[in-house]
Amino acid sequence: MSVTAAKGFTASGVAAGIKENGNPDLALVVNTGPRLAAAGVFTSNRVKAAPVLWSEQVLRGGQVSAVILNSGGANACTGPLGFQDTHATAEKVADVLGHSAGEVAVASTGLIGIRLPMDALLPGVDKAAAALSPHGGEKAAIAIKTTDTVHKTAVVQSADGAWTVGGMAKGAGMLAPGLATMLVVLTTDADVEAPGLDAALRAATRTTFDRVDSDGCMSTNDTVLLLASGASHVAPDRAEFAEAVRAVCDDLARQLIGDAEGASKDIRIEVIGAATEDDAVEVGRSIARNNLLKCAIHGEDPNWGRVLSAIGTTSAAFDPDQLNVAINDVWVCKNGSVGEDRELVDMRYREVRITADLSAGSASAVIWANDLTADYVHENSAYSS
Repeated sequence: MSVTAAKGFTASGVAAGIKENGNPDLALVVNTGPRLAAAGVFTSNRVKAAPVLWSEQVLRGGQVSAVILNSGGANACTGPLGFQDTHATAEKVADVLGHSAGEVAVASTGLIGIRLPMDALLPGVDKAAAALSPHGGEKAAIAIKTTDTVHKTAVVQSADGAWTVGGMAKGAGMLAPGLATMLVVLTTDADVEAPGLDAALRAATRTTFDRVDSDGCMSTNDTVLLLASGASHVAPDRAEFAEAVRAVCDDLARQLIGDAEGASKDIRIEVIGAATEDDAVEVGRSIARNNLLKCAIHGEDPNWGRVLSAIGTTSAAFDPDQLNVAINDVWVCKNGSVGEDRELVDMRYREVRITADLSAGSASAVIWANDLTADYVHENSAYSS
């Protein structure tokens, strides 16, 4: 259940001293081949962290032999010196492993605006390299946590068991379309070249990570990488491989929303009857970002008026008098007005399902969000300390 579930990968997670609390904070994932193909997607935020800028350049070559990831500092908004730190990190990994720095991806997560303690990080690379193991995936997943309460891993095998896709993720806040504030490393022993990885990864993220919206805040550091070792020596069916990548991404995305900062409810927002998929996504995101609705759901109040209000802020095609809304399968709003008795809605459980029917077409989309709680406010008001 990790990045080492697929053959051809080793990993480790160590405490390098980046975090003052002494918790694990440095992870290393190494592709031992024979193939070193890779693809990646990154934040669409115009303010990008130094490791994102570095890794975007690395991925242009289509090959990644290792990924070094740290928690405890984002290395974002740190200027030219921050980029030099990222470069130095890649050079250190390359030197220790005997690889090229141009094939080393770097990812960081943590507080923005503070340079990384390189006097701890660089010696930590030696420690991480010495700890590499085919069974080190779980430790790697633990080392990339920030405000996460649990580490997140997933794995899917092909129908015949010939190849595997595994992965790890971190993320609990700043989860919004444009990825989320997350680091994700996916691995496979299927024999797939970089263009095939890129197509599968972009298709998967479009309907999984890009449709997780916890708090409407987009990070500077989002990175999702897919590495292929080819160690199975099996070239998979393209559709089966794409579905396996999507399934792992979907599993990890659900784990991200389930661990969202301070959340007590997971909200599944399904928009149906839309004129286009873009309309459905726009409406779903608007509902997911309505703080009044998120507060109501925390209080277990099926306040459907706030759903309609959110729909009304979008450019989607709809007639206000034909809107329908269900909360946990009770159609509390019909034709833009009062529907079934709201007292029938049972909101005691963790998952809350909202269905918004635009009655304008046949397109649909699902967005995952969570409620807004006092715990979220408390955690983020003290994050920098």
